[in-house]
Amino acid sequence: MPFRIFLAGAGGAVGRRLVPLLRDAGHQVFGTTRDPAKAEMLARLGAEPVVVDVFDAAVLSRAVAAARPDIVIHQLTDLPPGLDPARMAEAGPRNARIRSEGTRNLVAAAREAGSRRLIAQSIAWVYAPGTPPYAEDHPLDRSPDNPRRVSIDGVAALETQVLHTPPLEGIVLRYGQFYGPGTGADAPPAPGAVHVDAAAQAALLAVDRGRRGIFNIAEPGGPALVGKAVRELGWDAGFRLPADAA
Repeated sequence: MPFRIFLAGAGGAVGRRLVPLLRDAGHQVFGTTRDPAKAEMLARLGAEPVVVDVFDAAVLSRAVAAARPDIVIHQLTDLPPGLDPARMAEAGPRNARIRSEGTRNLVAAAREAGSRRLIAQSIAWVYAPGTPPYAEDHPLDRSPDNPRRVSIDGVAALETQVLHTPPLEGIVLRYGQFYGPGTGADAPPAPGAVHVDAAAQAALLAVDRGRRGIFNIAEPGGPALVGKAVRELGWDAGFRLPADAA
């Protein structure tokens, strides 16, 4: 069944791979970017470009209302191009703000627009220490001395808002570390990483097959158990887009 989909973060590494998948599945895609220069690229991929800043709540609300989406997909991040390691530390607080304040604005806009489902990007490598691999119900590592606490607090804020804002049906995709086009890494950077094409496929599958809750999306053999995504979504860690698709 085709849906109207508002894809926040369509110009990002996962978003650019997801737009063609949604388009080819027959969905009408409204794709956001903060950068007007990316609007033409999104149009070529098959999305109706929406230039908006997620921190401008009023403008974002009007943009989502105009799109009238059945489903909102949250792939927003604030990370350096190619995930440049030299700039990742400084990006941490900005990305945490996207996950907390940006998510709050997007959730509010989705509710006001009458959307029924919200699918959001999270991460799968911040579980509390224990005996891996970890299922989705294992707690996140929010210990006070964790050097990544700012980032993890942002993750927790995102997940809480997505999962507990009725009547929205919230779905959280906890991704492994990305590799592939647009990430600066051609090979898995760590066990349990995920190719951006497989990450995009998980979001596509969640449109039709997902149910409220959390799904680990990572390659087998890492710290996160992925059986739930395989069973319930039909997700394939080996999925890749055709070379000419994006």
